[in-house]
Formats: sequence, C-alpha cells, structure tokens
Amino acid sequence: MNDALAILISGSAGNWEPRRWKQQFAAALPDRKVALLPQDAVDPADIAYAAVWKPPAGALLAFPKLKVVFNLGAGVDALFAKPELLPKVPIVRAVSGDLTGRMGEYVLLHVLWYHRQQSLFDDAQKRREWIAPDQWAAPALRVGVMGLGTLGRDAAIKLKTVGFDVAGWSRSRKDIAGIRSFAGESELPDFLARTDILVVLVPLTKDTRGIVNRKLLSGLARGGVLGGPVLINAGRGGLQVEADILGALDDGTLIGATLDVFNTEPLPPNSAFWTHPKVRITPHNAADSDPAMLSRDVAEQILAFERGEPLRHVVNAGTEY
Repeated sequence: MNDALAILISGSAGNWEPRRWKQQFAAALPDRKVALLPQDAVDPADIAYAAVWKPPAGALLAFPKLKVVFNLGAGVDALFAKPELLPKVPIVRAVSGDLTGRMGEYVLLHVLWYHRQQSLFDDAQKRREWIAPDQWAAPALRVGVMGLGTLGRDAAIKLKTVGFDVAGWSRSRKDIAGIRSFAGESELPDFLARTDILVVLVPLTKDTRGIVNRKLLSGLARGGVLGGPVLINAGRGGLQVEADILGALDDGTLIGATLDVFNTEPLPPNSAFWTHPKVRITPHNAADSDPAMLSRDVAEQILAFERGEPLRHVVNAGTEY
C-alpha cells in the first residue's frame, strides 16, 4: 500500500471544515489512503505524510514512519509553539499563487480605502451630504510593508503598480524593483519614519511576538497626507500588543487600524475593537487557505518527493519560517 496521508485540522466551519479537506485530498490522491484524524481508523505506522492546521500538541509524534509535515496555512507559529513536540522531519509551509493573490487583494483593498478617504463618503451618505474633500495622488502616500516574504513581496509589488510610494522592511535585505528595502533592527526606525500606512506581514516567531507595540507605533510618520499613520495587520494576532494599539488610537498616535487577526479568535464580543470608531475588523479572512488548490499542491509535492525531487517551501526550524 502507498504511504498514507493523515489530516489533522483544528477547525469546524467554512474553509476549515475538516471533511471538506478530506474530500479534496481523496480526489487529489485517489490511489492513496487518506485518513481524517481522530475520526478515521488507521495504523499510525502507515502514515508517511501529515497535512495539518493547528494539530494537538504532540499528535505528530504518534507516527513512527512520518516523512513530511505539510502545514495548510501560511503561518507555522502554531506548530512551533512547542517545538520539542515536533517530529524531526521537514515541515513545509503553504505557499500558493491563490493564497498569495488573496493577500495582495486584501492589502490593496484596505490601503485604497484609506487613500481614497472612503470613510468620509460613507459618513456623508448617511447624512445625505454631497462632499468634495481634497484628494492627493497615489505617489503622495507612503506605504510600508513589514515583512517581504512571498506574501509581503506580492503585496508590495501590487501597491507599487498602483503608484504608491512603497518601501519594505525585513530581517534581511530584499531586491525588488522600485521598492526600497530596509533591513534589520538598525534600519527599522528609518523605515517607520517614512511610513504613513504600515502593513504588517511578518511571520510570528519568538522574535516577532508583540513587535507591533507602543514603541513601534510611535515611530511612524507624522504630517503625511492622511494626517497621521494607519496600521493594517493581516499577519498574525500574536504580533500585536492590543492594549497598545487601542491606546494609540485613543491618543491620536494612530488615526486608524484595519485588523484581520487577533490574539484571541474569534474576537470576543466584549472586545473594545468591535465598537472603536477608528477600527475596521475582518474575521481572519485576508488570505483563506483554499482546500481544493492546496490539496492539489500538497499532492504534487508528495509525488515529486517520491520521485526524488526536493521539497519546496521547507521551514527553517531556527528562524521558524
């Protein structure tokens, strides 16, 4: 029998309904045993591959012949929360053109919302008032993309194509035509100081947890065309110190925030973010993983791996991305 695939998903609805993933993987790997755990009976020794999203801590250690773990989302922080409970096999993160494109759409949508001052028109419509505020050109707005991996790079290029003044920051310098690259801790202050809209797409690691804090937000540009800086976080909730964001919104350090991710999800009904007049909330859907597309991608990687080809997008355990 071909090496079996185990699916371990902590989810219950929408794109994360586990049986939806089993159906797609069964279609993508018709000649292979696909087991949805813990529901399906399977010999742990038959499992060679695991496709996971936030599996129970230590669950992957139950498979003695495991060869590769495929993470079904872009972020692997849930796996590395307890690295000592991970098997010593390659971990592959989800990277697909579909997921990357969705994130780019999200970032572009919300940057444009602030750029074109849509909140003014929404409020004016409620008052039945015809208004004509000044409108600046796209190059006057300075957007900073924090994190220039696959998702950040694509978002930065899309923003540049529209005409925005785009720069990026990452741990190591990147070479992207027309986009200034800042790198490392020493260049972070200069990156922030030229940024009107900060787009956060860095991976969540032990080094980046809580990086979006009062100190960072206080370093953003003043006197730009928006009248103050804006935060867009579509990365991970653990990147942000939420009390600091609320405080920055209340005292004018930030004039607005679009948040797709939070420390606790779903966002509790009593969270101050729900009713804050300067906050736009989306339910962690900036770049949903598509079961059909990702299952096909994982299937292709498994077959290529068995032909002796190298795996793509393997996570570096040292950097956790």
